[in-house]
Amino acid sequence: MSKPISDYALVGDTHSCALIARDGSVDWLCWPRHDSPALFLKLLDDEKGGACTVAFAGLEETARRYLPETNILETIFTTGTGRARLTDLMPVDPPSPEPEEGPDGEGESRLIRLLTCDEGTVEGRFVVRPTFDYARRPCTPVAEAGSVLFEAGDWRLRVNAHPATLVADDDVAEVRFRLTAGETAYLVLTHGEDREDACIEDLEGARRRLATTIEYWRRWSGRCTYRGPYREAVLRSALCLKLLTYSPSGGIVAAATAGLPEAVPGDRNYDYRFTWMRDAAFTVTAFVMLGYVREASEFLRFLREQDGTFGRETRLMYGICEGMPREEVLDHLSGWNGVGPVVIGNAAEGQDQHDIYGELIRALCIFLEAVDYDPPEKVNDRLPEVLDNLTARAIRHRHDADHGIWELRTGPRQQLHSKAMIWVALTDAARIARNIAGVPPEKIALWERVAAEIRAEYHEKGWSDAQQAYTGAYGSHHLDAAVLRVALFGALDPSDPRTRSTLAAVERDLGAGDLIYRYRMEDGLKGDEGAFTACAFWRVGCLALDGRTAEAQAVFERLIARGNDVGLFAEEIDPATGEQRGNTPQGFSHMALINAALRLESSIGRFGVSDGPEEARRAAE
Repeated sequence: MSKPISDYALVGDTHSCALIARDGSVDWLCWPRHDSPALFLKLLDDEKGGACTVAFAGLEETARRYLPETNILETIFTTGTGRARLTDLMPVDPPSPEPEEGPDGEGESRLIRLLTCDEGTVEGRFVVRPTFDYARRPCTPVAEAGSVLFEAGDWRLRVNAHPATLVADDDVAEVRFRLTAGETAYLVLTHGEDREDACIEDLEGARRRLATTIEYWRRWSGRCTYRGPYREAVLRSALCLKLLTYSPSGGIVAAATAGLPEAVPGDRNYDYRFTWMRDAAFTVTAFVMLGYVREASEFLRFLREQDGTFGRETRLMYGICEGMPREEVLDHLSGWNGVGPVVIGNAAEGQDQHDIYGELIRALCIFLEAVDYDPPEKVNDRLPEVLDNLTARAIRHRHDADHGIWELRTGPRQQLHSKAMIWVALTDAARIARNIAGVPPEKIALWERVAAEIRAEYHEKGWSDAQQAYTGAYGSHHLDAAVLRVALFGALDPSDPRTRSTLAAVERDLGAGDLIYRYRMEDGLKGDEGAFTACAFWRVGCLALDGRTAEAQAVFERLIARGNDVGLFAEEIDPATGEQRGNTPQGFSHMALINAALRLESSIGRFGVSDGPEEARRAAE
């Protein structure tokens, strides 16, 4: 029986991530990058997938938290004889001085586990069982002085421990410990080639890395400009998004995992360890709004280096530093709770999704405004060309059907969301062009004219008299929660009667309490998925923008309480059980949380806390 998806916390070093369950088991780890083949994947197969587990004699209960303003996890184990504290971190070594661009911290491809007995006596063992290349490469441990080395072809994992008894047998390394109050042991997992710094020789070396990593994360957290009432949830979301970056390239992955199911049972099990233009652009917006301009600039560096076409060939998605791998089914793995197939790679890279032009230009617009249109030279020197290329593509595809934001595999449609995001692309391009040199006035006028035509078109063709709502596609009667997102981008007026009617229809037909399904229609896949977490936060944004601040605030507070015990969200939530579904933690969910909090703060500042739009308007007057 697999653990609930909500059981997992995340640690990382902006190169790769590890998922750690409430019981202290590391059940997912890819090294040296987010998209590398997993060497621990008990998350996707209880039997075949390896893990780094910890077991205590006489365990009674556990509790955990992140150390404040960090991505360092602390788990408390209470046994019949004592209490122990396990601190898990992937060390980050920040360069000094911080470079103008590039990684703001060097990772070590290392996981450190510090175990301290705080009271009484505790005893137990760590068990390390790597299963390299998604459990396709057998390995044999070799015991050496003070360590064990696992090898499988080019893959290596070294295990160090002190003070403890370290033994190797078959495909497992075991570390036994017995600690009394005040004593600390450590376990260190290091990936890669043998090197001089492969071993941490003593406890002080591990503690120094802990101190350096705490300093790094707290300095990063201190740059967050949000000081509102939901700072804890907002900062945790920002810290999660930072973990989903790949600092060597500036790329941003959509989630830390692959193959976790959106439907149970079903076949909606995809790989999200890649950079979607939409998700990454939305992350850039969230970063900028929180004061993290450097992270936004780093993603623009990623685009500059990965796409050197200045917008002529910008794609839907990218590998974080190389090309996209082909989609592949790992049929030797059973899947989480037996729900297969386990899929790596992602075939959606071949789809047409024309909203990406609006996503990217909106992110660029917010970034440029944050730096007062004085960006780094490498961003600024080709801006007119980038705008020209992206707008030309947006205009060229304005009448084309596409697969849309939900990547439907039933064929392209005339998606309202995509049309509205083309309007965003042209409108924001004009907004940028007025503040920089090099764009002729007649070109700006063209963008604005075409944008007006597109807006008139989707207002007319996207409206359904039968539903009294804007629907997901022209001529369709199916509702789509992506229309709520259109209002957040200004492509629909949140206070317009038709937009209000659409929100009411979405709440009625797609709502499940505070949760919102993406859509309810045949999509060519098996099973019934959960409610999409981000959609619920989009609803909060629409309520806030319409001045319904009291309602928005109440919904938002109930939603953030649906995160797991350390504040993380997967892609979806099962309304029937409250359980999380899909890949985790999901960047889109946390971006939406941040943006909802910021819109709510702005709305309260503008309208006050009111009961509805009429009261809000009176307060504004």
